[in-house]
Amino acid sequence: MLGLASEAKDGQPMRICFFGAIHYLLLKGKEHELKEFYPSLVEDPGNTQESFESFKDFCRLNSQEIKEIVKSKIVQTNEVRRCAYLFPVFAYVFQQTEKPLAMIEIGTSAGLQLLWDKYSYSYGTGETYGNRNANVHLTSEIKGGHVPIFPEEMPPVASRMGVDLYINDLKNREDFLWLNSIIWPEHEERRTLFEKAAQSVKENPICLIEGDGVELLPGRAWKVVYMGIELDFINHSHFENFET
Repeated sequence: MLGLASEAKDGQPMRICFFGAIHYLLLKGKEHELKEFYPSLVEDPGNTQESFESFKDFCRLNSQEIKEIVKSKIVQTNEVRRCAYLFPVFAYVFQQTEKPLAMIEIGTSAGLQLLWDKYSYSYGTGETYGNRNANVHLTSEIKGGHVPIFPEEMPPVASRMGVDLYINDLKNREDFLWLNSIIWPEHEERRTLFEKAAQSVKENPICLIEGDGVELLPGRAWKVVYMGIELDFINHSHFENFET
């Protein structure tokens, strides 16, 4: 098992690749008694303290497939709950500029955060903000004395673009399964939110570009400007050699 895990690409978290590969095969329908321990696959999972022999047997029987997955896949988390703190930040930006927002996300993976304005939010105050008809509802808690801005209406979004070295297309079943696989089986809330957010991506097409975000950002930002959308929140001095 250590040998299989060590097949991960340089820089990749071995344990997530390894456990994700096994989860991936089970989600794809690989039949084995091991699945009886996975809450993502059965309603009444067995005691995980008793799962090791089944786990070891599954690895032995499927070692070649596991190795190929671990060698080829990379870990890209898609934690849509991050939008709970992005929402008030973007609301503040809109309040300051009074202009539609043009979103550019570096390291977008599957683009779930780009649809922050399609979700609803609550912060332990009894109020619901954002898109109240949304399928995706995100909860968070306010700590400290500073209360963020929670607008009655969503700030307008003029465009949204995501850049990543490796784009995940949620319309592709393999990409969807892999991203689902690297969510731990017992994290039911995360899985449910991921699946609902993935459906939002399918219903709201977004521009996802594969490439180096640092290299592409200046040109892409200017392209948005040329389209007639002013990006006042981009400070040119943030980029080395911006003029080029």
